[in-house]
Amino acid sequence: MTLTVVAVPGGANQKLFSRLVAATDWRHGARPIVIVWRLLFLISALLLAAALMARGWFGKRLLAAEGARPCRANPARWRELIAGESPGEIPAEGYGRLVWQAAMVRWQQEDRIAARSREAAKRFGLAVPPLTLVILVFAVALAKLPLFGALAIGLGMTALAVLAGLLSIGAELQAVARFAREVRGRHVFARLEDERAVIACAEATVWLETLPPILRWLA
Repeated sequence: MTLTVVAVPGGANQKLFSRLVAATDWRHGARPIVIVWRLLFLISALLLAAALMARGWFGKRLLAAEGARPCRANPARWRELIAGESPGEIPAEGYGRLVWQAAMVRWQQEDRIAARSREAAKRFGLAVPPLTLVILVFAVALAKLPLFGALAIGLGMTALAVLAGLLSIGAELQAVARFAREVRGRHVFARLEDERAVIACAEATVWLETLPPILRWLA
């Protein structure tokens, strides 16, 4: 059997190699990777903007409207449901956070798998953005990653953490709603206006706590 080798001119080989490098290496100003960075930046920015708007509408807006209202719970009924002493007369925002915390404890007891899954999504949002930032700083300093590429990647990872939190927020809202039905059924608050304000603040707390801390500082 005869093996035939076809030789390609050296100039053609060099030109082909240069094109391959230019198409894959961002250091040569490759257009495809720049387009990917731009798309990643745009999509991530839109997602983060939508998340901040949702947090403002469902969280901060409700707290601004109801959070400052002075509320008082029935000490005996509060103790029976929450397993703790009533704090007396405090703003609805304070009672709402306590109701939210009690709802999370109840959720852990009733559906540990779902509660842990939600907690894992929150921990992902807590750890990923700062870790990504550290890695990108080294990548820019040592590997000569362009600043815009680092910004796009960092924004993309933050958007991924936000998406993980938003996709699991429904289960937490349902857990708070179930606990709120018990608050209403046991008439923990004598005044209906207090009850509504506290429950609204508990639901708002879910939205306030769902975003990564780095975005909470911005909003």
